[in-house]
Amino acid sequence: MAITIKDIARRAGVSHSTVSRALRDDPAIPPATTQRLKRLARRLGYVPSAMARGLKTSHSGVLGVVVSNIADPFLGEVVRGIEDGVLDAGYSLFLADSHRDAERAAAILRALTERRVEGVIICSSAITPAQLKALGQFGLPLVLVNNLVAVPPARAYGLAIDDLHGGRLLTEHLLSLGHRRIAYLGNALGGQASLDRRAGYRAALAAAGLAPHPAWELTGPTGRPEGGVAGAEAFLALEPRPTALFCFNDLMALGALQRLKQAGLRLPQAVSVGGFDDIFLAAYTDPPLTTIAQPKYQLGRDAAALLCSLLSSGAKRSPTAPRIRSLPGALVVRGSTAPPPGAP
Repeated sequence: MAITIKDIARRAGVSHSTVSRALRDDPAIPPATTQRLKRLARRLGYVPSAMARGLKTSHSGVLGVVVSNIADPFLGEVVRGIEDGVLDAGYSLFLADSHRDAERAAAILRALTERRVEGVIICSSAITPAQLKALGQFGLPLVLVNNLVAVPPARAYGLAIDDLHGGRLLTEHLLSLGHRRIAYLGNALGGQASLDRRAGYRAALAAAGLAPHPAWELTGPTGRPEGGVAGAEAFLALEPRPTALFCFNDLMALGALQRLKQAGLRLPQAVSVGGFDDIFLAAYTDPPLTTIAQPKYQLGRDAAALLCSLLSSGAKRSPTAPRIRSLPGALVVRGSTAPPPGAP
């Protein structure tokens, strides 16, 4: 059973209020008494209750984090960065998974307010602008990661990868290899990120004097490997078939690689495949995946640092931090991309 302040008071022969005040370094308690009671507390193994302390100080010491799917390797790295950042600042995390479900997301937001979190980092596209507005009415500072379309006009800040730039980088790489028939496989659940990556793809084609081919802009039902399998099925049915496939993310690329190989295609000799995110599995696919590396861990650390700075300043808004900040991605070339068949 946990040692309580009353246990210490009983052992020391003083009132529990004296013990409580001594442990808070109340100057009204003689220093000698304070030191004696602190030594006794340590000897008995007393651990202060963060919950009880929060009730008295109005500070819970807890920050909320909402993700779309914690099983996603990309989000796992982001959360690791958040966790390291908030622990360094003395906070703990309440982590919740929305599973991209709007009703579940609404229930999570209610739970966050009931648990008196001091601020929230949101890495879930299932959270709607209306829900964010409702959350903001509680006066909580908000930081959004890769969900800038939902940033409301007041209380929120956003951090995101520059998806348009990343889409251009990957497409320009394929063009530099000699590809002229390039397909884009988007994610039906990818929201603005999927649209922005497609816009970068289109911009690179336009800069090369190529018009986008509507039939080559495909969409998978999810951003997971099964979505890549479905997209690869549609890709295989195209006539003429493109020589390269740019997938919304690495998980979709994993599914696409598997399905294309099952169809008997040699990769990358027959078809080049590129992804986005640079999850840890990308270097271990067959062939290893060319992709756009997102600064996943840094996104999490920066989100944590921004939220902690808002809390430490006692402000819901920062006079200096930009409302929206984007981080660049970097092209990582591996073995899944090569010149198209017949290239000199």
